[in-house]
Amino acid sequence: MTIKIDRKIVSYRVVQEEQADEKVLETVVEKTSNIVHMHEKLARPEVLFGSSYKIKTPLSEHALYVTINDIILNKDTSHEIRRPFEVFINSKNMDHFQWIVALTRIISAVFRKGGDVTFLVEELRSVFDPAGGYFKKGGKYMPSLVAEIGDVIHCHLVMIGMLQSDEPDEHQRKLIEEKRAEYKKSHQVKEGVNDSSFPDGAALCKKCNTKAMIQMEGCLTCLNCGDSKCG
Repeated sequence: MTIKIDRKIVSYRVVQEEQADEKVLETVVEKTSNIVHMHEKLARPEVLFGSSYKIKTPLSEHALYVTINDIILNKDTSHEIRRPFEVFINSKNMDHFQWIVALTRIISAVFRKGGDVTFLVEELRSVFDPAGGYFKKGGKYMPSLVAEIGDVIHCHLVMIGMLQSDEPDEHQRKLIEEKRAEYKKSHQVKEGVNDSSFPDGAALCKKCNTKAMIQMEGCLTCLNCGDSKCG
């Protein structure tokens, strides 16, 4: 293991192999012990940086605003990371006040606990409203309001680097655009007919939950994520 010497050498001596190993171990422990990790006893700084997201659903005339504040750990070092610290949800609609307050406190507590908090995304996305879900603008299906809050948290974790984006890469996007243009040309799809950027009558894609599944060349193909039943 290589150790960088950042001070002037004033003297030296030869040590035994066992002593050298112990010295290296002490140095490594000393360096790693100065790294601050996320834990529940970490004091809240006076100032936190965050992002606010607007959720507009057909379930209410009033929008929800989700604010996620982040803490910067090991600032100005090579170990600097940004981690979610707390979440707030506000709305003029007071119908869901109790469970929203409970949800924000639980999510904030999980954030402050540290470790891998990305499991929250799938847990929230898996909540289904017994009264039925709804489609967002653009045709993406949301099984519940809680699931959309999970979708917002996913977008935030992608932004700060805790999760990888599940969107198609550049090559896939190019292929999808070609397929979409081909479909519009062959079916003479009119622009501006509905709020969705996908054709009328498109089926729901089970991979990305978007109404963008169309029949092309005898195969169901998603114009949003590129998923195809033909592989």
